[in-house]
Amino acid sequence: MRHVAFGLGLLLTTAAFAQEKVVNFLNWNDYIDPAVLEEFTKETGIKVVYDVTDSNESIEAKIITGKSGYDLAVPTGMFLQRQIKAGVYRPLDKSKLTNYGNLWPVIMQRLEAFDPGAKYAIPYLYFTVGLAYNVDKVNAALGETADTLSWDLLFKPENAKKLAKCGIQVLDSPEELIPTTLNYLKLDPNSSDQKDLDAVAKAWGGISKSIKKFSGADYIDAIANGDLCVVAGYSGDLLQAKNRAIEAKNKVNINFYIPKEGAAILLDSVAIPKDAPHPEEAHALLNFLLRPDVAAKISTFVSYANPNLPSQKLLPAEIINNPAIYPDEATVARMFTILPADNKTRRTITRMWTRIKSGR
Repeated sequence: MRHVAFGLGLLLTTAAFAQEKVVNFLNWNDYIDPAVLEEFTKETGIKVVYDVTDSNESIEAKIITGKSGYDLAVPTGMFLQRQIKAGVYRPLDKSKLTNYGNLWPVIMQRLEAFDPGAKYAIPYLYFTVGLAYNVDKVNAALGETADTLSWDLLFKPENAKKLAKCGIQVLDSPEELIPTTLNYLKLDPNSSDQKDLDAVAKAWGGISKSIKKFSGADYIDAIANGDLCVVAGYSGDLLQAKNRAIEAKNKVNINFYIPKEGAAILLDSVAIPKDAPHPEEAHALLNFLLRPDVAAKISTFVSYANPNLPSQKLLPAEIINNPAIYPDEATVARMFTILPADNKTRRTITRMWTRIKSGR
């Protein structure tokens, strides 16, 4: 996900910055329009120190113990819930969020599953996990009649073996890919039953040695440059890759789709750590992000859907009318929500994923 840097980087000793008009923002790679942050600083005089991450695990490791120095962080739903339970975040002061009413009730209902009462977070962007592929390379490897609209493209061992020659990369994110695999196998995507998890391990066991890399850090440029032919990743990332290839005019023809078997709908939200050194500035940036024009700029730049209802009128047709970004009803009907797993299941999944990545 989802590299922009403002200032010289985040100093984790916060005392020196305590009185400065600054906000320390921990977000994902390629997940905001840099012009938005520049505009915020120009309007408010508040400097943004922008730090990037490539995993929820990294976000959690940075903020869970406190004294991170961050004023804002962007966790995905299931991580947000357990971090709220751990007392990581401070409640929002909604009196300072005058643009809060722009949030779409449909997406706010999704947030309720992770943040009951929406006390701690505002939804930032929502998306799914799907497949992008290099049309020419996949056709050359599998033939032009191959079903490229199915998770079979990845999970059928005979396909993966052939595609290994041109490069497969998948997210290093078991919290999202294990439920995705369960759903592909026609099982409950939130199942913790050991038989179901064994079936998932078997599915990955048939393809893991064909996968070049488990990482979400660099696949955008890799597939846009033609260095990969199949990527399982976040919808907005992969649409960015498609756009970069078009802009580069490098003759790399990329297609992205939400597979016909379905996919998870995921929600990233912005929250303020309880020991944030600059909570006033954090609220100011949150309120700025809730402006319709700002939300539209972000979605247009990153190719992710935003939860700001008035902003939809400001979006270009290629964004608002693209079902891979704003899914239509038929696509939404095939989507599911990932619920937080209990600690035992999380440990089981983590161990299983480690074995999958090692090819065992």
